[in-house]
Amino acid sequence: MSLDLATLGAILAMAGATVMTRLAGLVVLKFAALTPPARRMLDAIPPAVMVAVVTPTALATGPAESLACAVTAVAALRLPMLAAATAGVVTVALLRLAGL
Repeated sequence: MSLDLATLGAILAMAGATVMTRLAGLVVLKFAALTPPARRMLDAIPPAVMVAVVTPTALATGPAESLACAVTAVAALRLPMLAAATAGVVTVALLRLAGL
């Protein structure tokens, strides 16, 4: 396998852009006070991302995945996103083990 310098450069540029975007967000939030509507908007982003990731799986796969998506959605109402995603992964694993 050979190393294509153009591909490597593109990957490094994208990684740098990602890091700079994240750091810029931290710097801006450090020096700027958020209004309540802005805070609510930022708080709505993780559930929106979770829905965007989970919905195609729930609609395009079998019953085990659909039930696990429902468990993830219910868990996301009360738990942090990582715990909700973990609940979904464990659920789909158990349902597949059970033969669904």
